[in-house]
Amino acid sequence: MKHLIGALVALVMAAPVMAAEMGDDGLHKAAWFRDTFKDLQEDFAEAQAEGKRLLVIVEQRGCLYCRDMHEKTFPDPRVNAMLTDRYFPVQINLHGDTEITDTDGEALSEKEAARRWGVLFTPTMIFFPTELDDSQPAGAQAVAIMPGAFSPGTTLDLLTWVAEERYLDQSEEDFQRYHARMIRERDDGDTR
Repeated sequence: MKHLIGALVALVMAAPVMAAEMGDDGLHKAAWFRDTFKDLQEDFAEAQAEGKRLLVIVEQRGCLYCRDMHEKTFPDPRVNAMLTDRYFPVQINLHGDTEITDTDGEALSEKEAARRWGVLFTPTMIFFPTELDDSQPAGAQAVAIMPGAFSPGTTLDLLTWVAEERYLDQSEEDFQRYHARMIRERDDGDTR
């Protein structure tokens, strides 16, 4: 009996974390996404009130790389903890018609905003500064933009790099050098 219980515990621990469910719009709906009116000025203020950083994640229906992030990267306990504890993530649909208000106050559709910000790939993560410039659109004031799907280690490193405001002084250690150092320190083989 003791061996059976041990085997069941091991099986449960080895099971992959459930991927986010799919919404009617064809986008993954992770529990940590914030359901907002997509007014980025209001979202920024709410993030600040919670002591978090605003993060916009642009995705699209049928995106294999978005699925990869939701199934392999975002469920990683380290990444999930950062997204939950340090960030205020808002999802934008690359081809969506839902009206949003950009950081400069301009109202436009999700797809118009994505074009305005120069988003070409999904997923794209747009990281906001700690102080918002309400005269600039989101893409112009982002402190980092991560287009594409990456492994848990790379994503964790970027989430940490932004949260610790390492982008403010990159003279000695830009993100690539920081990431390389983290790979060496972790020595977990997560190099992508």
